[in-house]
Amino acid sequence: MKHKVAIQGIEGSFHHKVAQDFFSEDVEVVACRNFQDVVNSLLKGESTDAVMAIENSIAGSIIPNYALIDCHQLNIEGEHYLPISQNLMAVPGQTLEDIKEVWSHPMALLQCKDFFKDRSNIRLVEDDDTAGAAKRIAEGQLTNVAAIASVTAAKIYGLEILAENMQTIKDNSTRFFILNNNGRTDIDVPDKASLKFLTDHKRGSLAAVLNVMSDCKLNLTKIQSLPVIETPWVYSFFVDVTFKEYKDFDKAKKLLAIMAAEFKVLGEYKNRK
Repeated sequence: MKHKVAIQGIEGSFHHKVAQDFFSEDVEVVACRNFQDVVNSLLKGESTDAVMAIENSIAGSIIPNYALIDCHQLNIEGEHYLPISQNLMAVPGQTLEDIKEVWSHPMALLQCKDFFKDRSNIRLVEDDDTAGAAKRIAEGQLTNVAAIASVTAAKIYGLEILAENMQTIKDNSTRFFILNNNGRTDIDVPDKASLKFLTDHKRGSLAAVLNVMSDCKLNLTKIQSLPVIETPWVYSFFVDVTFKEYKDFDKAKKLLAIMAAEFKVLGEYKNRK
């Protein structure tokens, strides 16, 4: 099957790198301005798959993306963990002392905040995309402006790296979901799943659901709550579980479908961590 993958950003972005790692180096990508556009590309049939960042080891979860996956009935077919190296780059001939503004995605700026804490002369400007910022600086041959992006972006757009591995915490990685809207998975027998459920608004309801997971030998690796917009003070829970035997997960699904006020499997896939 030929894959056409929607990504947030352009060539040289981290999403582009994930698409290459998960599918192939020459994978065809559909560049999208934001995550809603990524979803729209998938729903309109302009792409067969999509890449979506879901959490970073430093900055935490990208909560709105959980809502996008849930609201549009998307399927998680796989996951990918990408080590993130943030680099400061500018048109050739510039030095760090020349830089007055730095453009990048808010997540990248957050990951590099310590690098700039003693550089009050540099203004940090939020941008839609790391590679997009690098591309515009290169195309305009802009001076006194730098971007935070990947080494790949610097090579593609002919920029010179002024500082490498700027991220505050060097062991920095981002987890990405690989999505589709046809239920396809990347493995015949999965060993990880993402679930969504609501519980009754009474004492012990959440504990009872978690106990079922434990009794069925599921390992809870992540839990994230999200407000139910139309029902104030009610929360939905998004969880990731791993398991050794699929039959244990299958048993848990049947029990949770009965116990939870609402239960949905967002995807079953291979544990890549």
